Amino acid sequence: MSTADPTSNAAGPLAGIRIVELGGIGPGPFAGMLLADQGAEVIRIDRPAEAGTASKHPVLHRNRRSVTLDLKDPVGVEAVRAIIDTADALIEGFRPGVAERLGLGPGACLARNPELVYGRMTGWGQDGPLARMPGHDINYIAVAGALGALGAADGNPPVPLNLVGDMGGGGMLLALGVTTALVSVKTSGKGQVVDAAMTDGTAIQLSLIHGLLAVGRWTDRRASNLFDGAAPFYRTYRTSDGGYMAVGCVEPQFYAALLEALGLGDDPLFAGQHDQGNWPAMSARLDEVFAGRTRAEWTEAFDGTQSCVTPVYGLTEAATHPHNVARGTYYTEDGLLQPAPAPRFAGTPAATPRPAPLVGAHTREVLAEIGLDAAVVDALVSKR
Repeated sequence: MSTADPTSNAAGPLAGIRIVELGGIGPGPFAGMLLADQGAEVIRIDRPAEAGTASKHPVLHRNRRSVTLDLKDPVGVEAVRAIIDTADALIEGFRPGVAERLGLGPGACLARNPELVYGRMTGWGQDGPLARMPGHDINYIAVAGALGALGAADGNPPVPLNLVGDMGGGGMLLALGVTTALVSVKTSGKGQVVDAAMTDGTAIQLSLIHGLLAVGRWTDRRASNLFDGAAPFYRTYRTSDGGYMAVGCVEPQFYAALLEALGLGDDPLFAGQHDQGNWPAMSARLDEVFAGRTRAEWTEAFDGTQSCVTPVYGLTEAATHPHNVARGTYYTEDGLLQPAPAPRFAGTPAATPRPAPLVGAHTREVLAEIGLDAAVVDALVSKR
């Protein structure tokens, strides 16, 4: 049963939900951030050696309370168990078997808190030949089939940051799994374990592509399909000043608007939008055209046209785009530029996130809340 502090982050659809996050990196903290942004009280368990230091991930660790406890100390583990007893959900990102060895596996935790949602974040999943092997985003998306579908036909597959595996296939999948399981607990009264694997999450993001492949509308070769850079109307073009424009005019009316804006409406080369035999020549011609003006000039030329053509912005520059400014997609807190919470809820809007705390800033506070004896709290804090 949750004893979440309703004043800790009392805005958003998850207000009143308490989640314990066993400190990790990448996708686990991202899931914790997503849940905290929507109002859940997330208590992150960090390592004592880092107590008093600033967070190394000031955006991913926002909206938390931080407690430092030694997971190799039986007294520290018992304190973590006591915190989990008060929670609705737990998320951890250890390799399979590690949480069990620490005495914090799903069996032990659910025995004490039968309605607990136990969220597990791994790259390979809890079982399978690679389950206990190390890896990173690039490895997971490679094995899942996504990396091999990206890039030019004659070049190395490009690394898509760590968006596909860690974030989309990992953290978001775990956040979905936890919230879905919380609904299940509400209807069934029984907790459960969520096995969120980045290979699975990457694979499910390929659902559209697999569907197209199955009906013969996609080939299993890079740079030969509609959405992989082969189509001249769905790719980027370099401008005269070294910038880029993104062209995404798939539908015929948008394609026609593109040609009109470029003065190519009567060019026979572009008469057959889906004539793949002409795609290389069409792309080469558009390369020449876009190279004739600056990004700013092309942005102005396409402004107001329904052609699905936009400038390509960098990370900090994107925050200045009028659309992002109008929606508040990004905001700055104490000089730190970061994305605002998403998605947005009309009835239970999220609050502006609180900055990431110093590591261990809430150790005494949380341990006192769960009823630990003051002497025990003093002993645990003194071990940091």
